[in-house]
Amino acid sequence: MTRLTIRLDFEGNRQIGHGKVRLLELIDQEGSISSAARVMKMSYRRAWLLTDEVNHMFVEPLIETQLGGKGGGNARLTALGRQVVELYREIETQSHSRYSDRIDALSGKLSETAAS
Repeated sequence: MTRLTIRLDFEGNRQIGHGKVRLLELIDQEGSISSAARVMKMSYRRAWLLTDEVNHMFVEPLIETQLGGKGGGNARLTALGRQVVELYREIETQSHSRYSDRIDALSGKLSETAAS
């Protein structure tokens, strides 16, 4: 099945795409970076580095964290974080709707043998 994924490349070698947005969604859903990392089958370090990257990419952080310890170790999206996720998902949905006929046309031109 063909799927459309979007990656936005900004100035200064900054990008946001499906993986980072999914990580943001999972952090908000799971309430922690480590839990989101486990769901995505990535190391905590990788998830933390990506989190740090997106937190410095925008005018304010997308994720708020609370240090570990009693009642700690929590993470959640900020209002801007939710807005970024929503805008990205809107771009993705609208792109798929707008170009689904072209995507289908390209898919129809693929050879029968699958690339390994």
